[in-house]
Amino acid sequence: MELNADFHRRAVVHAADMDWTPSPMSGVDRRMLDRIGDEIARATSIVRYAPGSRFSAHTHTGGEEFFVLEGVFQDEHGDYPAGTYVRNPPTTRHTPGSEAGCVIFVKLWQFDMDDRTQFSVDTSAGDYAPVADAPGVTRLALHEDKYEHVCVERWAADTTLMLEAPDGLELLVLEAGFTAGGEKFGVQSWLRLPRGARMKAEAGKTGAKVWIKRGHLARPPQAPVRP
Repeated sequence: MELNADFHRRAVVHAADMDWTPSPMSGVDRRMLDRIGDEIARATSIVRYAPGSRFSAHTHTGGEEFFVLEGVFQDEHGDYPAGTYVRNPPTTRHTPGSEAGCVIFVKLWQFDMDDRTQFSVDTSAGDYAPVADAPGVTRLALHEDKYEHVCVERWAADTTLMLEAPDGLELLVLEAGFTAGGEKFGVQSWLRLPRGARMKAEAGKTGAKVWIKRGHLARPPQAPVRP
Protein backbone atom coordinates (compact mmCIF):
# COMPACT_ATOMS: atom_id res chain seq x y z
CA MET A 1 0.00 0.00 0.00
CA GLU A 2 1.19 3.51 -0.81
CA LEU A 3 -0.39 6.65 0.63
CA ASN A 4 1.13 10.12 0.21
CA ALA A 5 4.26 8.23 -0.81
CA ASP A 6 5.69 10.86 -3.19
CA PHE A 7 7.95 12.80 -0.84
CA HIS A 8 8.76 15.35 -3.54
CA ARG A 9 5.22 16.72 -3.24
CA ARG A 10 3.37 18.65 -0.56
CA ALA A 11 0.92 16.49 1.38
CA VAL A 12 -1.97 17.59 3.62
CA VAL A 13 -4.48 15.52 5.59
CA HIS A 14 -7.14 17.08 7.81
CA ALA A 15 -7.38 13.96 9.92
CA ALA A 16 -10.16 15.15 12.23
CA ASP A 17 -12.50 15.02 9.21
CA MET A 18 -11.63 11.38 8.43
CA ASP A 19 -13.47 8.23 9.48
CA TRP A 20 -11.59 5.82 11.73
CA THR A 21 -10.41 2.60 10.06
CA PRO A 22 -10.17 -0.60 12.14
CA SER A 23 -6.68 -2.04 12.58
CA PRO A 24 -6.07 -5.81 12.76
CA MET A 25 -6.29 -5.52 16.57
CA SER A 26 -9.78 -5.27 18.08
CA GLY A 27 -10.46 -1.91 19.72
CA VAL A 28 -7.62 -0.11 17.92
CA ASP A 29 -8.54 2.18 15.01
CA ARG A 30 -6.45 4.54 12.90
CA ARG A 31 -6.36 7.43 10.49
CA MET A 32 -3.56 6.92 7.97
CA LEU A 33 -1.52 9.96 6.92
CA ASP A 34 1.30 8.45 4.87
CA ARG A 35 2.35 4.86 4.28
CA ILE A 36 4.74 2.67 2.32
CA GLY A 37 3.96 -1.00 2.93
CA ASP A 38 1.15 -3.10 4.35
CA GLU A 39 0.96 -4.12 8.03
CA ILE A 40 4.75 -3.86 8.19
CA ALA A 41 5.11 -0.32 6.89
CA ARG A 42 6.92 2.96 6.98
CA ALA A 43 3.87 4.73 8.30
CA THR A 44 2.56 7.91 9.87
CA SER A 45 -0.87 7.58 11.51
CA ILE A 46 -3.20 8.78 14.21
CA VAL A 47 -4.22 5.77 16.30
CA ARG A 48 -7.13 5.46 18.74
CA TYR A 49 -7.19 2.87 21.53
CA ALA A 50 -10.63 2.07 22.97
CA PRO A 51 -10.74 1.71 26.77
CA GLY A 52 -9.19 -1.59 27.80
CA SER A 53 -7.65 -2.32 24.38
CA ARG A 54 -4.07 -3.31 23.75
CA PHE A 55 -1.72 -4.80 21.20
CA SER A 56 0.14 -8.04 21.82
CA ALA A 57 3.83 -7.77 22.74
CA HIS A 58 6.02 -6.86 19.76
CA THR A 59 9.47 -5.58 18.83
CA HIS A 60 9.90 -2.35 16.88
CA THR A 61 12.44 -3.50 14.33
CA GLY A 62 12.41 -0.11 12.60
CA GLY A 63 11.69 2.07 15.63
CA GLU A 64 8.63 3.99 16.74
CA GLU A 65 8.02 7.55 17.90
CA PHE A 66 4.69 8.86 19.10
CA PHE A 67 2.97 11.82 20.72
CA VAL A 68 0.01 11.25 23.04
CA LEU A 69 -2.85 13.49 21.90
CA GLU A 70 -5.63 12.39 24.26
CA GLY A 71 -5.96 10.10 27.28
CA VAL A 72 -3.19 7.94 28.72
CA PHE A 73 -1.07 5.49 26.71
CA GLN A 74 0.36 2.59 28.74
CA ASP A 75 2.92 -0.16 28.44
CA GLU A 76 5.24 -2.03 30.80
CA HIS A 77 7.60 0.97 30.85
CA GLY A 78 5.04 3.40 32.29
CA ASP A 79 1.95 5.56 31.83
CA TYR A 80 2.16 8.39 29.29
CA PRO A 81 -0.54 11.10 29.55
CA ALA A 82 -1.57 13.54 26.84
CA GLY A 83 1.33 15.78 25.88
CA THR A 84 3.99 13.07 26.20
CA TYR A 85 6.48 12.44 23.38
CA VAL A 86 8.06 8.96 23.28
CA ARG A 87 10.88 7.44 21.21
CA ASN A 88 11.25 3.66 21.07
CA PRO A 89 14.27 2.97 18.84
CA PRO A 90 14.97 -0.16 16.78
CA THR A 91 15.10 -3.41 18.82
CA THR A 92 12.86 -2.08 21.65
CA ARG A 93 9.92 -4.23 22.72
CA HIS A 94 6.68 -3.47 24.54
CA THR A 95 2.99 -4.35 25.00
CA PRO A 96 1.03 -1.14 24.29
CA GLY A 97 -2.50 -0.42 25.43
CA SER A 98 -4.75 1.90 27.42
CA GLU A 99 -7.12 1.14 30.27
CA ALA A 100 -8.95 4.46 29.90
CA GLY A 101 -8.46 4.86 26.14
CA CYS A 102 -6.17 7.23 24.26
CA VAL A 103 -5.29 8.78 20.89
CA ILE A 104 -1.69 8.99 19.67
CA PHE A 105 0.16 10.36 16.65
CA VAL A 106 2.67 7.67 15.68
CA LYS A 107 5.49 7.22 13.18
CA LEU A 108 6.92 3.76 12.39
CA TRP A 109 10.07 2.64 10.58
CA GLN A 110 11.53 6.16 10.37
CA PHE A 111 14.56 5.84 12.66
CA ASP A 112 18.27 5.83 12.05
CA MET A 113 18.86 2.08 12.39
CA ASP A 114 21.86 2.68 14.68
CA ASP A 115 19.79 4.74 17.14
CA ARG A 116 19.38 2.99 20.52
CA THR A 117 18.29 5.93 22.69
CA GLN A 118 14.89 5.33 24.31
CA PHE A 119 13.22 8.20 26.18
CA SER A 120 10.05 10.18 26.81
CA VAL A 121 9.37 13.90 27.34
CA ASP A 122 6.41 15.45 29.17
CA THR A 123 5.88 18.54 27.03
CA SER A 124 3.37 20.02 29.49
CA ALA A 125 6.25 20.55 31.94
CA GLY A 126 8.77 21.74 29.34
CA ASP A 127 10.62 25.04 29.19
CA TYR A 128 9.67 26.76 25.93
CA ALA A 129 12.28 29.22 24.65
CA PRO A 130 11.80 32.17 22.26
CA VAL A 131 12.91 31.47 18.70
CA ALA A 132 15.39 33.96 17.27
CA ASP A 133 14.07 35.94 14.28
CA ALA A 134 10.56 34.53 14.82
CA PRO A 135 8.54 36.96 16.97
CA GLY A 136 5.64 35.29 18.73
CA VAL A 137 7.15 31.77 18.48
CA THR A 138 8.46 29.70 21.40
CA ARG A 139 9.91 26.22 21.07
CA LEU A 140 10.47 23.09 23.17
CA ALA A 141 13.15 20.83 21.66
CA LEU A 142 12.30 17.11 21.87
CA HIS A 143 15.01 15.37 19.85
CA GLU A 144 17.94 16.31 17.65
CA ASP A 145 20.53 14.28 15.77
CA LYS A 146 22.38 14.58 12.48
CA TYR A 147 19.29 13.49 10.53
CA GLU A 148 16.38 15.33 12.14
CA HIS A 149 15.13 17.95 14.59
CA VAL A 150 11.87 17.39 16.48
CA CYS A 151 10.10 20.01 18.60
CA VAL A 152 6.82 21.49 19.78
CA GLU A 153 6.19 25.13 18.95
CA ARG A 154 3.70 27.62 20.35
CA TRP A 155 2.62 30.41 18.02
CA ALA A 156 1.11 33.44 19.73
CA ALA A 157 -2.20 34.89 18.56
CA ASP A 158 -2.01 36.68 15.20
CA THR A 159 1.56 35.48 14.57
CA THR A 160 2.62 35.26 10.92
CA LEU A 161 5.69 33.19 10.09
CA MET A 162 7.41 31.59 7.13
CA LEU A 163 7.90 27.83 7.40
CA GLU A 164 11.15 26.94 5.65
CA ALA A 165 11.86 23.33 4.62
CA PRO A 166 15.37 23.10 3.12
CA ASP A 167 15.47 19.38 4.02
CA GLY A 168 11.77 18.77 4.47
CA LEU A 169 9.27 19.56 7.20
CA GLU A 170 6.38 17.75 8.81
CA LEU A 171 3.79 19.30 11.11
CA LEU A 172 0.79 18.23 13.18
CA VAL A 173 -1.57 20.74 14.81
CA LEU A 174 -1.96 19.94 18.53
CA GLU A 175 -4.08 22.90 19.64
CA ALA A 176 -6.03 25.71 17.96
CA GLY A 177 -4.69 26.21 14.41
CA PHE A 178 -3.60 28.45 11.55
CA THR A 179 -4.29 29.29 7.93
CA ALA A 180 -1.99 29.00 4.92
CA GLY A 181 -2.92 30.08 1.41
CA GLY A 182 -6.56 30.33 2.48
CA GLU A 183 -6.60 26.74 3.81
CA LYS A 184 -7.49 26.19 7.46
CA PHE A 185 -5.41 23.83 9.58
CA GLY A 186 -7.10 22.74 12.82
CA VAL A 187 -6.44 20.11 15.47
CA GLN A 188 -5.12 16.87 13.87
CA SER A 189 -4.34 18.62 10.58
CA TRP A 190 -1.11 17.14 9.22
CA LEU A 191 1.22 18.77 6.70
CA ARG A 192 4.38 17.55 4.96
CA LEU A 193 6.51 19.94 2.90
CA PRO A 194 9.13 18.55 0.50
CA ARG A 195 12.75 19.65 0.41
CA GLY A 196 13.16 23.28 -0.62
CA ALA A 197 9.53 24.27 0.01
CA ARG A 198 8.38 27.25 2.04
CA MET A 199 4.95 28.31 3.27
CA LYS A 200 3.52 31.32 5.08
CA ALA A 201 1.40 30.39 8.10
CA GLU A 202 -0.89 32.75 9.99
CA ALA A 203 -2.01 31.83 13.50
CA GLY A 204 -5.52 32.84 14.46
CA LYS A 205 -6.87 34.78 17.43
CA THR A 206 -6.19 31.83 19.73
CA GLY A 207 -2.69 31.11 18.40
CA ALA A 208 -1.51 27.55 17.69
CA LYS A 209 0.50 24.70 19.16
CA VAL A 210 2.19 22.36 16.68
CA TRP A 211 4.50 19.35 16.62
CA ILE A 212 7.22 19.78 13.98
CA LYS A 213 9.94 17.57 12.51
CA ARG A 214 12.59 19.10 10.24
CA GLY A 215 15.46 17.75 8.16
CA HIS A 216 14.32 14.13 7.93
CA LEU A 217 13.61 14.22 4.19
CA ALA A 218 17.25 14.85 3.26
CA ARG A 219 17.50 11.05 2.98
CA PRO A 220 15.09 9.23 0.62
CA PRO A 221 12.34 7.45 2.60
CA GLN A 222 12.68 3.66 2.46
CA ALA A 223 10.16 0.87 2.67
CA PRO A 224 10.67 -1.37 5.72
CA VAL A 225 12.74 -4.52 5.49
CA ARG A 226 11.08 -7.63 6.84
CA PRO A 227 13.04 -9.17 9.74
